[in-house]
Amino acid sequence: MLSRWIFNQSRESRFGNGVVLAFLLVQALDGVLTYVGLASIGRAAEGNPLLGGLMAMFGLVPALASAKLVAGSLGIVLHLFGTHRLIAVLTAIYVGAAIVPWAVIIAMLS
Repeated sequence: MLSRWIFNQSRESRFGNGVVLAFLLVQALDGVLTYVGLASIGRAAEGNPLLGGLMAMFGLVPALASAKLVAGSLGIVLHLFGTHRLIAVLTAIYVGAAIVPWAVIIAMLS
């Protein structure tokens, strides 16, 4: 039942457009907060081992930019498929799992 609600496809709507915009803004904000946090305390603070490996190979900015471009692109693909509720759920999870923790860490460093 829950999967039916989350993966329900809908046509273009204000909700869908707003959700994908929020998703893209959250991705951009996470990129900025991650950069500030990792530039302040070092790459070892990155919790994603794949992103940490990319940072070790290519550097902080190229790895973050690539990850955010991929995530944003996948969000747009979901939007084009009309899975707006899924994008909304992913956005909320991202705020709780990435934005809030980085904001707290950066606030503690200030």
